[in-house]
Amino acid sequence: MSARRIFIGVDIGGTFTDLVLADNRGAIHNIKTLTTADDPVRGVMTAVAQGLDEAGAAPGEVTRFVHATTLPTNLVLERKGAKLGLIATAGFGDLFHIGKQHAIGPDRFNLSYTPPAPLLPRSMVAEVAERVNAAGAVLRPIDRADVERAVLGLIDRGAEAIAVCLLNSYANPAHEAVIGEVARAVAPGAYVCLSSEVWPEFQEYERAATTLISAYIGPTLANYVGRLEDALRRIGIDAELQIMQSSGAVMGAAMAARKAAYAIESGPAAGVMAAAHLAREAGRPGLVSFDMGGTTAKAGLVVDGEPRITHQFRAGGGTSAAGRADAGEPIKVPVIDLAEVGAGGGSIARVDTGGFLRVGPHSASSYPGPACYGLGGAQPTVTDANVVLGYINPGYFAGGSMTLDAEASRRAIEEHVARPLGIDVVAAARGIHALANTAMAAAIRVVTLQRGIDPRDHALVASGGAGPIHAVKLAELFGIETVIIPPSPGVRSAWGLLISDLAHDFVATAIMRAAEADPARIATILAGLEEKGRQALARAASAETRIVVQRSIDIRLAHQHQEITVPLGDGPVDAALLERAEADFRAIYARTFGIRPKEACQFVNFRLRISAVVEKPAPVGRAWGDGIADRARKGIREAWFDGRALATPVYDRARLEPGDRIMGPAIVEEPDSSTICPDGYAATVDLHGNLLISPASADERSGPEDGDAAPVERTLHDALC
Repeated sequence: MSARRIFIGVDIGGTFTDLVLADNRGAIHNIKTLTTADDPVRGVMTAVAQGLDEAGAAPGEVTRFVHATTLPTNLVLERKGAKLGLIATAGFGDLFHIGKQHAIGPDRFNLSYTPPAPLLPRSMVAEVAERVNAAGAVLRPIDRADVERAVLGLIDRGAEAIAVCLLNSYANPAHEAVIGEVARAVAPGAYVCLSSEVWPEFQEYERAATTLISAYIGPTLANYVGRLEDALRRIGIDAELQIMQSSGAVMGAAMAARKAAYAIESGPAAGVMAAAHLAREAGRPGLVSFDMGGTTAKAGLVVDGEPRITHQFRAGGGTSAAGRADAGEPIKVPVIDLAEVGAGGGSIARVDTGGFLRVGPHSASSYPGPACYGLGGAQPTVTDANVVLGYINPGYFAGGSMTLDAEASRRAIEEHVARPLGIDVVAAARGIHALANTAMAAAIRVVTLQRGIDPRDHALVASGGAGPIHAVKLAELFGIETVIIPPSPGVRSAWGLLISDLAHDFVATAIMRAAEADPARIATILAGLEEKGRQALARAASAETRIVVQRSIDIRLAHQHQEITVPLGDGPVDAALLERAEADFRAIYARTFGIRPKEACQFVNFRLRISAVVEKPAPVGRAWGDGIADRARKGIREAWFDGRALATPVYDRARLEPGDRIMGPAIVEEPDSSTICPDGYAATVDLHGNLLISPASADERSGPEDGDAAPVERTLHDALC
């Protein structure tokens, strides 16, 4: 038998820290612990110790350790990053503060719109005399003495991190390299971030914002990964610490420390990567990914077995999404196209001054947590509502590692919601549950309908500790007929870390008319990007590692300023290949906007991703069972469905086998989550262990007659309206 190799994935969320430990022999161990917000490293190491102990594994057997964290996102949301300084080309120091001069998203037509405070005041911007044109030619050389004065001036004013974004440096980074060299020499304690190293793409404002975000979160992230590496080494884990990128690829910790913006959405990206893996495994090329944790809910889209990637993401606003955010900052690095809203299990419910029920975006987090946690939380949350409705077993939360106080949930909802609204506790809990669904539907709407995608053509795959509780009702809102609940959904993002490859992304801007494009020039550009990629991978990949290269082009209509990224197939770059790319662009444009354009096209950016395919955990072998689910039945409890309290069968998921079919209403429990199969639905276990929930056939449907549900419905309607 071959030597045992252990793979560990750890995902830190706002409420729980999730760990998946798998090996090359098919064993899998899942760990879920409360996040230690005051010191996330401590929470990670607690989970690691539990995982190694449960698996009977030695630290030296760990060959891969992959990590995702909400730390970068929280630093931006809470404005707790480093004090910034910015160095810009003389005459362009106001570029970042001018921005785009228009409101975004819901504030687009708000005449009273007030822009958010920028990441740094204008006084922390220094200008240096230099100039490079769009072709990369030096028009005015840079003066090192001028650079030194600018750097020291920012340091004197308290800068902890210095971002550098010079005009046209994407075409020629030489001047930025000089500034980086000088800054690191005269201010060795400062964190220095160059736009030409972070993401050398045209569009100065977006490039500046990306660089500033990277500098803003970089010092804290570098400190964090350094402390985590030290902690892992102390217990004997020598495997390289790898960090999940927002693009769904994995990078080394050293790169994460230098290019922190790449990790801005690492946790949500891992969840979508897990959904993409499920899509390929189950033969379902199109999926809507829905991940509901304790603090937020995330939605993404999988097309042809791969997540959609965007270069128009905005972070730090009320709703993070590609091309849509409430006052977020633009991020040009590759990000999985997802939307995130402040609705999770820990989202706090309240009655506002107008007497309306509200849920989120504020969260109780892990401490003090929902009222039922018994850790001091007094405000009712979505989790408390689900406990009252019978969807969560108080004695089996997190596999029984926590016992929930159901009466505390009832008291919190009674005091803060039911009594102010003049309704009973169950009606209030149903209102909280329904409003959470409405908030989360906004995220699904962004990645489907707002992208020209009909969600009815896709299945919904739900993950996160709370996702399977809400999934079917969310699917109903969009007419989605099939809901898929993967095994261990509560730690699915941590699993996604282990099936993601090590990869690097590169870009080169070269604007040209498609009709006049020179294939030889484009081939040279892409070859240069590939050489950079192979050099970057050489340090982490062995000679036996399989390397995968993916090329793409950003194409736009002439006289427009927004591009669509189009995959460029394999093979030599010739006229035929470029013509196919242009045809694909026109097809995508027509599908997205409903218009088939006839105008001429431009090629704008050339992109390349190079991946080193890593060893994955061994697949879990399953065989078809006898189709009788009764062996997994563990009891009955009262749960509420459509205004009725029903005696609901409860099943142990670990005892379900492929081919088993369960009629709703039913609850399927496992240590990290509970799945709700409502009345009128049926759940079937497939060969991969997924639960497939869809409407039951007419012959299968049965349930109580309509009776006294109407008064409850009227009360709920009054509470919501």
